[in-house]
Amino acid sequence: MKRLILIGGGELKERESLAIDEYIASEAKKAAGERRACGLFIPTASHDCMPYYNTFHKVYTGIFGVKTDVALSVRQPFDPVKMKEKFARADFLYVGGGNTVFMLGHWKKSGLLSYIEEAYARGVLVCGLSAGAICWFEEMYSDSVVEGEYAMYGGLGWVKGKISPHYDERTLDFDKIVGYNRYRAWGLENNAALELCDGVPAKSISAGGKVWQLDGTSGKVVKTVF
Repeated sequence: MKRLILIGGGELKERESLAIDEYIASEAKKAAGERRACGLFIPTASHDCMPYYNTFHKVYTGIFGVKTDVALSVRQPFDPVKMKEKFARADFLYVGGGNTVFMLGHWKKSGLLSYIEEAYARGVLVCGLSAGAICWFEEMYSDSVVEGEYAMYGGLGWVKGKISPHYDERTLDFDKIVGYNRYRAWGLENNAALELCDGVPAKSISAGGKVWQLDGTSGKVVKTVF
């Protein structure tokens, strides 16, 4: 089964999404069985920010006892053999936040996307926060091109539909776009996650936030908590 766990936002450093992280760690341990579970952090959207990885490591290793590794591809030469080994060891992938448009372009240019696709296809749990949550959809609401100027951009298209992260911070603007264009969309608040199994929404996971289904097909937005 192909699984995605998509977190709308929240500060990992401040342990804001800890209930969601605990769920991810527990699912990784189930997949690992008697082995020690391993999580592979992918910080492309933050241009391979190492303090971000260090925070991930402190949470997942320090709190949950999961081994971690990091897939670096922006600031150093890309080694296909070592990268393949990293992905082979991973029980889950965690894609960090940052510049979504840059991340997708770099994944395609560097070849990293093929490793992610292969892992997802063989059933490795794929997780992500903010940029790492929205990139899988057909369209995503982001300010990646000009900071502070939000617009819809094309995603990978693994999941049908449109999505906004940080929905509690962008509610009015995103609702206006959804209603004007008569979209159906998802709004992920900070500290809330949506789990999809084989591309189908399965459940929400909360560390204080909510996952919203938005229906603007009538021109007025009808919102339902998922």
